[in-house]
Amino acid sequence: MSSRAKILIVEDDPPLAELLHWHITQAGFDAIGTPDGEEALLLIEEERPDLVILDWMIESLSGIEVCRRIRRMGEFASLPVIMLTARSAEDDRLRGLETGADDYVTKPFSPAELVMRVKAVLRRTRPAVAGEVLRVGSIAMDTSAYHVTREGQPVELGPTEYRLLRYFLERPGRVLSRMQLLDGVWGRDRDIEIRTVDVHVRRLRAAINFDGQKDVIRTVRAAGYSLDPG
Repeated sequence: MSSRAKILIVEDDPPLAELLHWHITQAGFDAIGTPDGEEALLLIEEERPDLVILDWMIESLSGIEVCRRIRRMGEFASLPVIMLTARSAEDDRLRGLETGADDYVTKPFSPAELVMRVKAVLRRTRPAVAGEVLRVGSIAMDTSAYHVTREGQPVELGPTEYRLLRYFLERPGRVLSRMQLLDGVWGRDRDIEIRTVDVHVRRLRAAINFDGQKDVIRTVRAAGYSLDPG
């Protein structure tokens, strides 16, 4: 199961949507898409993307209205949004930014430039998913070298514990339910019991909390687990 940053593309021009999907995946991200504004709001809750590329003129709802609704979506209110539009007037650009967009790209545009904008917004708003080294407190994971340290000391992890830790590191401080962890680490099509999550959390704790280190994985009763800085 991939734990790369996930980008939601909301674009109702099929050739452009396909082009964006190709460039986003080539840049190392996971991409999902829809041409419909109402469906985009549902996908945000179901797929929990890390950033939205949102066309101004789309089916069902305008991009502006979708952006407004995202900003009222509680836990998703800070979800990064890059607006795409053929409108180049300064008033339109300001309207998009005032609605809550993090960036604004005018058509026609270079896909390579858009990818650079995506990376820049993620570095600013989601630093844990933007780079090759994930850090939370004293824990660091080099995702290109598959190497984990805590306070500079190497941490030995099995493949499942590594994926579990990465999932936590990309969502620091967020309480994650056992079902979310099961979906995110093992995949929805796996026939695995929910208590398997508890087993691997215990193994992960044993690996990273060595030499009397503070336990940074917090158990939230009746809710799940959270990785806190430590």
